[in-house]
Amino acid sequence: MQNSSQPKYFDLHTTGIGYLNRIREVKPERGQPFLAVDISALHGSVDNVEYTRFDCRVSGQTAQEIVRQLKPAIEDGRTVLVGFKSGDLYAETFTYERGDRAGQTGISLKARLLRIGWAKVDGEPVTLPSADQEQAA
Repeated sequence: MQNSSQPKYFDLHTTGIGYLNRIREVKPERGQPFLAVDISALHGSVDNVEYTRFDCRVSGQTAQEIVRQLKPAIEDGRTVLVGFKSGDLYAETFTYERGDRAGQTGISLKARLLRIGWAKVDGEPVTLPSADQEQAA
């Protein structure tokens, strides 16, 4: 007989390839500070690539370590491409404050960045820590 008091969840995961941008420490007025990053995910035909931007809260110790490792490259203006897995995707509305769209409503896709499986900086592979190495330590 199964224990019916055990919580059950449905996972919504997105996997993809994208460019890492805008790494930052977010310090909300309430709650704990957290690490955040934007990912411009590639999709569509390789002949006509399209991009979808995800604003991600970085979850998990290994993912945070990898993002911090890649931060100097991004700050130097280098191109950082990653293979990623995100979860808990949702949309949030906001109002543009500047530019041609000032006063208009926009939509931001939010997610939790769960994992970075590989990374390349300016096309060169980067050695990354893995969850297995973290557990062995």
